[in-house]
Amino acid sequence: MADTLKFVIPGKPEYMTMIRLSIGSIADTAGFNIEQIEDIKTAVAEACKNISCHGSDAFADACQIECIVEEGRMEITVDDLSSDHTIEKTKKPCLDCPNEGNLGFFVIQSLMTKVELIDNPRGKKSIRMIKEK
Repeated sequence: MADTLKFVIPGKPEYMTMIRLSIGSIADTAGFNIEQIEDIKTAVAEACKNISCHGSDAFADACQIECIVEEGRMEITVDDLSSDHTIEKTKKPCLDCPNEGNLGFFVIQSLMTKVELIDNPRGKKSIRMIKEK
């Protein structure tokens, strides 16, 4: 039987540490080893950045991270919940994120078993990732 956990966070970069710690704890509880846990944490952080930041002059107002945990498998979906991207970017490098291309997405693909970029019904992006032992 699968367990489902959901987090809704502001699209602000300062919440990434909380998400990394939470996802790492869930992955540890699910029985993944240290290397797999680090892969999952890095992939989720990249997905949150991609969903919240890329292609916009501001951060997403809110993101949802949903984890479905089954025996030997985690499915994680990062979803842009915002009606708009309105949280002001204050750091100059972040204003250049869209110019970096999709490098973060390739990082996610290299760390996870399966990755899917989804256009959700609200016209926003979602990233679904699966990690198997």
